[in-house]
Formats: sequence, C-alpha cells, structure tokens
Amino acid sequence: GVVIPAFARLKISPVIGFIIVGMIVGPYGLGAIATDHAWLYPLTITDPQNIEPFAEFGIILLLFAIGLELNLARMIAMRGAIFGVGAAEMLVSALLIGVGLLITGNPWWTATILGLALAMSSTGVVLPIAGTNSPVGRAAFSMLLFEDIALVPLLFVLASSSDLSDLPWMLFKGIAVIAVMLIGGRLVLPRLFAQAARTKSPELFLAISLLVVILASLASEAAGLSPILGALVAGMAIAETEYHSEVDVMTAPFKGLALGVFLITVGMRVDFRLIATMWPQLLGTLVAVVAAKAAVTAALLRFSGSRLAVAAETCLRICAPSVTTLSLIAAAASTGMITRETATFWQAATALGLTITPLLARLGRLTAHRVARGGAK
Repeated sequence: GVVIPAFARLKISPVIGFIIVGMIVGPYGLGAIATDHAWLYPLTITDPQNIEPFAEFGIILLLFAIGLELNLARMIAMRGAIFGVGAAEMLVSALLIGVGLLITGNPWWTATILGLALAMSSTGVVLPIAGTNSPVGRAAFSMLLFEDIALVPLLFVLASSSDLSDLPWMLFKGIAVIAVMLIGGRLVLPRLFAQAARTKSPELFLAISLLVVILASLASEAAGLSPILGALVAGMAIAETEYHSEVDVMTAPFKGLALGVFLITVGMRVDFRLIATMWPQLLGTLVAVVAAKAAVTAALLRFSGSRLAVAAETCLRICAPSVTTLSLIAAAASTGMITRETATFWQAATALGLTITPLLARLGRLTAHRVARGGAK
C-alpha cells in the first residue's frame, strides 16, 4: 500500500521498492534492534521463516501467470531455445565460473557446486520486469525455464538421501505427472470453468482457479519436481481453454501481493554487517560472476541469431545469481558438500546480487536503446 504508489510516482520499478523495504525492516535492518526498542516490533520482521510460504506462493502464481501466456504449441515452438540456448547458457556459465573458482584455490567439488548454483538466475525477479511477450522476455524465459527444470536433478544430488540410481525413475514420474496434468486439463478444465461461468459467481471462478494452481503444484512436488513447474503446467493447461483471460485477471491481485512478499524476503537476506566487513571480496566476486554470465549469455544469443540490442539487454537482465542459488548453496552446506563459511560468504554475495537485479535490468534497457540508436543489427 505504501511502496507501489510511492515508487510509481517516482517512476521507479516497485520491484526495487519491495527489496529496499525488506532490507530496512528485515532481521539485518531495523529488526536487529527491535528487541531493544519494542515500538519497532509492528514495523519489522525478525523471523523471516514465518513469511517464506507466502513468498513461495508468489513464485508459484508468477509461473502460473506465465503458463497462461504459453499454450502447448508455443512451448513446442520454443523447444530449441529452451533446450538449446537455455541449456548452453547455464552449462557454459557454470563451467566458466567453476574454472575461475578452481583457479582461486577452491576444491574441485566446491567449484563445481558453486559454479552450477551461481549460473542460476532469478525467475521471480527477472520475469516481472521483462515479461514474456517481448523478444527480450522470450529469450530470458527460455533460459530461466531450463534452469527451473535443471533444478530438480541438482537438488536431488545435493540434498536428497536417495540413491542416484533412483534419479531416472524420479524423472520418469515427473514427466508422467506433467503429461497427465496436460491431458487431464484439456479434458476437464473447459467443462469445469464453463460450469463456474454459468453460476456468474466471481468468487467460485477465483476459487476454482486457485484450486487448480495448488493441486498442480502439490502433484508436481509429490512427483519430486519443483512445485513451480506444476504451476507452470497448470497455466499452460488453462491457456488451452477459452477462459484463460478471465483467470489471468482474477488471479492478478494475488500474484502481485505474493510477489511483493517474495521480493521483501530477498531484501531481508542482505546482511549489512557481513557486507561492511568483507565488501571488497563480496564486490569483486559478484562483479566476476555477473560479468561471466553476461558475456556467455550475450555470445550465445548473438550466435543463435538475436539482434545485438536484444542480446545486450537480456544478458544484463539475467546475469545476477538467484534465490535458487541460495537454495542450492544451503542444500550443499546441509549435507557437508561445502563448508558453512563458504556457504555464508556466497549467500551474502547472492543476496547482494539479487538486490541489484532491477538496476541491471534498467542498465540493460539503456544499453539496448543506445545500441538501437547506433543502428547495430
């Protein structure tokens, strides 16, 4: 209620506003002194874990909204971008970052884990800014979608106690669940939404929409996949019906509010004390990671035929590490694959990178406009 009107008046993206709010009211901001000043309790968040479920629901609704814009035909048409450029961007970035970490004295397993984690980009921060209809949005989405798919086996290896021989079976179950959701959605959803439309009850229509999202996310998670993939598939299934526009309008307020909570949790991860004591190392490593990812992304997009302006803007939009990076680092630290000290350092660098993602997006737009005015193809 405060952030969006204030930043709209200043013509600044609300994404930045929510992140700044998280930095101010979070456990490393005013929340750190709330125990000594009781009047600050209503204005601060001292326990971030309490709002994490709402933040995760924001990402789920974001992927659902993206799915509403992607019918199956469009996904098939994008398969080359998703499994070609998207896969190459993640793997080459991970290789480049991993080699850099290896050269600086990290063990090979630490360099491998951190390389893969830092190659991830933030769906929840990038796509609300980029959208999916522009050339930049489509390029970013194809890369982000492959990363979300790759997250499944990565988390399985880093955090699961299951044997690696179970991985093919888990992936088979996941593919089967997605296929069932798409086929079942094509058969059931048109009739379900038609019945809801006949009642002329907006509340019923909204309830059914949210129920479909939640059930799809739970089914995806039960199959060992990320719940956000289930939400994406649910959106794609509804996109095949004639009611996708109405569903999009109905769920938009929930998506906006939940995404705001997610962005606040991003700002809450910024530890000012750690940044103050280690800012040269944090800044240096973050600049190196951002530069490596930007260079790889721009080169691959140009190689695949994208215009220079599109490549320049896209590479700056997605070059920062992500919330997924934080999840992978935490999983590796919990199983002892990397040390707690290493995890703490890179989590701080990642949180700092997340806060500058909107600024990098703005820089990308300015760069693209400059390139376009220069007449480059």
